[in-house]
Amino acid sequence: MTGPQTTRRKRANGVESRQRILDATVEIAGERGYDGTSIAAVSAKCGLPASSIYWHFKDKDDLIAAVIERSFETWLKAVELPGDDAGTPLERVVLMAGNVARSLLAAPDFLRLGLMLALERRPTEPRGRAVFLQVRDISHRRIAGIITDLFPSLTEDEVQTLTTYAVAGADGLFVHREVQGESVDLVALFELHARLIHDAAARTAARAGR
Repeated sequence: MTGPQTTRRKRANGVESRQRILDATVEIAGERGYDGTSIAAVSAKCGLPASSIYWHFKDKDDLIAAVIERSFETWLKAVELPGDDAGTPLERVVLMAGNVARSLLAAPDFLRLGLMLALERRPTEPRGRAVFLQVRDISHRRIAGIITDLFPSLTEDEVQTLTTYAVAGADGLFVHREVQGESVDLVALFELHARLIHDAAARTAARAGR
């Protein structure tokens, strides 16, 4: 007979197996890229049979998409503007930028894999690329909302320009660290980036007399 305890144990084992598979995929994809990642390689890395991987994921593309989604959920929690008690608007923006950088250092997979997929052109678009573009749109809207809250007098076009600059700049800083290595202080660079964006927003609003 199977009781509640057995059901809970099976569920826990299923969750643990899924995490092992995703962790192994991160390592394989980081070393070999999308094309070099295979179910067989992931199976060898995590020690689970391919049948277990296919029980959780339809195919490699589904697996890569799940890696991006998991990492993105962790990162998105950092894209929250601290409350008024954290200081001035500038101090709050800088604090958030530092948190975002730390979250990327802790869970870089969605951006690392996503950028790889986004820069490639394939006859059939991988689901992982579509997922990355979707979560990127969520990020864009989240940042645009923060800029609008801090500078309500800015026009929609001005907000979108600043948001695009913020996202593109963050991409560039992340890629720079990927190329240069751990000697790059990503937190300090993100904090500087945040100050520049805040200054640009304040100057834009002041220039228009708003």
